[in-house]
Amino acid sequence: MSIFNKLLNVQAELKAPKGQYNTFGKYKYRSCENILEAVKPLLKKEGLVLQLHDQLIKEGERFYVQAIATLVDVETTEKTSVSAFAREEETKKGMDGSQITGAASSYARKYALNGLFCIDDNSDSDITNQTGDVSNEDILKLFETATQAGYSKATIFKQIEKNYHKETPDLLTKAEYDQLLTGYKKLLKLKDGEINETE
Repeated sequence: MSIFNKLLNVQAELKAPKGQYNTFGKYKYRSCENILEAVKPLLKKEGLVLQLHDQLIKEGERFYVQAIATLVDVETTEKTSVSAFAREEETKKGMDGSQITGAASSYARKYALNGLFCIDDNSDSDITNQTGDVSNEDILKLFETATQAGYSKATIFKQIEKNYHKETPDLLTKAEYDQLLTGYKKLLKLKDGEINETE
C-alpha cells in the first residue's frame, strides 16, 4: 500500500474536534494540538510518522514562519509534505521575540496539518473574520477608554485572552475590537452615572 493510500485512509477516518471554546463569541474552534491528538492513533494504525518543523524566511524587511508537515511511511520511508506560512509581527505588546515566533509557528503548523489531512476550517472564526484591521490608534483608544472605566492594562489583556483566546489587542478582528470597545464605553457611562444599569 502506498503512502497516499494510507493518507487517504487517515483523511477518511480523521475527526478533529473543535476542542476550544470562545465564551465571548460563543463559537468552537480547533487548535494544532486538537488535530495532533486526534490523528496520532490513526497514524499508528497505518504505520505512518508525522514530522513537523519550521523555518524562517525573510522577504524584504518581514519574517515569515514556514511550517512543514511531513508524513513518512515507516515501512518504505516514502514521504509527502505540505507547508503553510504565517507572518511574524514586528512587535506585540506583552510578548518577547520567542513568543512572537511561537505564535506564528502554531498558526502555520495548524494550517499545514489542515492541508495535509484535508481539514476544512472555512467556518472557523480565524478564517471567517478578517484580522489585521486594528490599528495602533484603535489600541490606544481601547486602553484609554478601559482605563477611564477603571480597568488596568493587565486586566484588559486578561479579558482579551479569556474572551477571545488572543494574547494581544492587535490580534483582534475589527468586529471583536468594536464589541470590546462598546462594552468599555458602556461601563464608563455607568461609572459616570450617564446611564442606568438597566440600559
